Amino acid sequence: MRKGFHGLFTCAIIILLLASCTATKFVPDGSYLLDEVKIHTDNKNVRPSSLKMYVRQNSNAKWFSLIKTQLYVYNLSGRDSTKWGNKFLRRIGDAPVIYNEGEALRSQEEIMKAVRNMGYMAATVKRSTKIKKKKIKLLYDVTVGEPYIIKSLKLDIHDTKIDSLLRQDSVKSLLREGMIFDVNVLDAERQRITNKLLQNGYYKFNKDYIGYTADTVRNTYDVDLTLHLRAYRAHENDSAEAHKQYQINKINFITDYDVLQSSALSSININDSIHYKGFPIYYKDKLYLRPKVLTDNLRFASGDLYKEQDVQQTYSSFGRLSALKYTNIRFIETQVGDTAKLNCYVMLTKSKHKSIAFEVEGTNSAGDLGAAASVSFQNRNLFHGSETFMVKFRGAYEVISGLQAGYSNNNYTEFGVETSINFPNFLFPFVSSDFKRRIRATTEFGLQYNYQLRPEFLRTMASASWSYKWSQRLKIQHKIDLINIGFLYLPRISPKFREDYINKGQNDIFQYNYQDRLIINMGYSYHYNSTGGSIVNNTISSDSYSVRFNFESAGNIMYALSKATNIRKNDNGEYAILGIPYAQYVKGEFDFAKNIRIDHRNSLAFHAGIGVAVPYGNAKTIPFEKQYFSGGANSVRGWSVRDLGPGSFAGKGSLMDQSGDIKLDASIEYRSKLFWKFQGALFIDAGNIWTIRDYANQPGGVFKFNRFYKQIAMAYGLGLRLDLDFFILRFDGGMKAINPAYETKKEHYPIIHPKFSRDFAFHFAVGYPF
Repeated sequence: MRKGFHGLFTCAIIILLLASCTATKFVPDGSYLLDEVKIHTDNKNVRPSSLKMYVRQNSNAKWFSLIKTQLYVYNLSGRDSTKWGNKFLRRIGDAPVIYNEGEALRSQEEIMKAVRNMGYMAATVKRSTKIKKKKIKLLYDVTVGEPYIIKSLKLDIHDTKIDSLLRQDSVKSLLREGMIFDVNVLDAERQRITNKLLQNGYYKFNKDYIGYTADTVRNTYDVDLTLHLRAYRAHENDSAEAHKQYQINKINFITDYDVLQSSALSSININDSIHYKGFPIYYKDKLYLRPKVLTDNLRFASGDLYKEQDVQQTYSSFGRLSALKYTNIRFIETQVGDTAKLNCYVMLTKSKHKSIAFEVEGTNSAGDLGAAASVSFQNRNLFHGSETFMVKFRGAYEVISGLQAGYSNNNYTEFGVETSINFPNFLFPFVSSDFKRRIRATTEFGLQYNYQLRPEFLRTMASASWSYKWSQRLKIQHKIDLINIGFLYLPRISPKFREDYINKGQNDIFQYNYQDRLIINMGYSYHYNSTGGSIVNNTISSDSYSVRFNFESAGNIMYALSKATNIRKNDNGEYAILGIPYAQYVKGEFDFAKNIRIDHRNSLAFHAGIGVAVPYGNAKTIPFEKQYFSGGANSVRGWSVRDLGPGSFAGKGSLMDQSGDIKLDASIEYRSKLFWKFQGALFIDAGNIWTIRDYANQPGGVFKFNRFYKQIAMAYGLGLRLDLDFFILRFDGGMKAINPAYETKKEHYPIIHPKFSRDFAFHFAVGYPF
């Protein structure tokens, strides 16, 4: 296998070298291949990277910013464009970029304009080329010069109300005397003022009503800047008038709006209405939402000044209702006496409330491939308040290979059912309605039951949960698990499995996790995403970062009650409820990921994470479901899933042995667009897991400050990703670089002495690893 891999790699290199020798194969005589474009500036405050967007013609794209692979693939095609093979190569490759003098001149002008907009009004851009055979290199040399400085700043605002508003908010102004005369900052200030006025009733205001006058002092770089507020004109030829503040007048609900029909209010198909607390609600045939649900999700009221933020929050509130598909809020101007007012129409389009889904999947739960199937039913408007009810049935089957003699069968069967109901509001006794509206949380209750029949044991797991979720400023998500009760029951354990694993060597982890167990925990999680909402698939699109934090604890209340009531402990020294011992632990996790955009095709992604789980009080170890594992598609990718650690422990083929209480993970990944929907990646991973206590069955697995850093594993590898817009299929191949399971130099550093059959791991996954 290693020879075949090396042979394939060598052939690929030879093909690329041959293709690179003919990079100008399809460049016509008298033309040049645009080989490289560079920008140089003489001022560190004006970075070349910030000017690249103004270059109208770039050279052919490079894989990983190194190799013009797609150009070379295109050049492998023959002259006859009608042949299928040539068509295919040209389709997946890139045609050579032919240097265009006109585009270069326009790029030069755009760069100069951009630099002058930054305040360097005397900036110049020189363009030079370097030709070698049929290739040309293009350089834009930017001489910045001295920046123009705002010496004085004045406001020319004749509207007393607006003048008062802006002066109250002057501390937030982006303009300062002594700053560089940057046109981009001036435009940002226009938008800031516009947003401020839109929050104070000025419904028709836009930034075109704000302008500037800049006077320069002769033979200096000083600028006298004046900000002007233009009077309102409905049309260009109308007479000027003062900007109006608008109040909200009547608020109407239309619950059966069809977005495919005419938007005129008179054409909306409705035939009935009701009035609820002064709000007219129009509908067709039957009102599918309770009136209180509609009014509770409004973020403005009749008589309020128009505020753009309140409108957006109303959109967000109605967008959380699964019973609705679309929301459209329309305002119509009206005059009541001397006051300008807005009639509001909240037009709602309902979604499909009931659905059934079937799923078939491949499984690997027991170590061998198997199959699973599930059917689920969902009702998105159970009690006419946009409550989402879900019930799901699942079954799985696998045939286990490699079992020792002594077991009655080799089948793994699993059945499960789960159900949940989600309320789009905060449900808790003795909490005011006003608080419920402000927090905008959803409440979820869930029940789960799982039945697992293996040759070694029969295990059932049941759980019940009560949790809250809410978002803050679109970028922050919170979740509180108020209570989560889990019960693990093992009615049967094979005598052979008990003798070989549970009782052998007094294995504390096996003994603890193959007993009936009660887990009562609560927790909190925080997630911040700088881009807002969910992380998009195309991480190359922009710079971004995310922070995750999780904390949970279990058994503390039960332990306090047990101590207070002086309950007797069982034979293992544990308190038990109705004869069932309960777990007690605390667990915390922190995760940070950052993506840095290099250009439109390449990005660099970083990730670091730490997790610690500490058993105490009524527990000697962490429940198996709460322990950490290392290796796999989302961890150190030179190892198979759950195949690394803890510490320097090499493992004995049991997943239970290779678990821990502490986890460290770090990764760096260079991502590059290849062709079509394919992306490539180069990655380096590091990390491991450790145990809090020293267990006899995990020698070398305990965490110690004076040696844990010597036990950090490292891996490197290549990845291929298929971006299908809605999800990403990921294929990663990792090689071990540092293996803490071995002490000899040859095996401890496989990066120096690689062995493909021993050190390679292949992973298939959906989505990015971080």
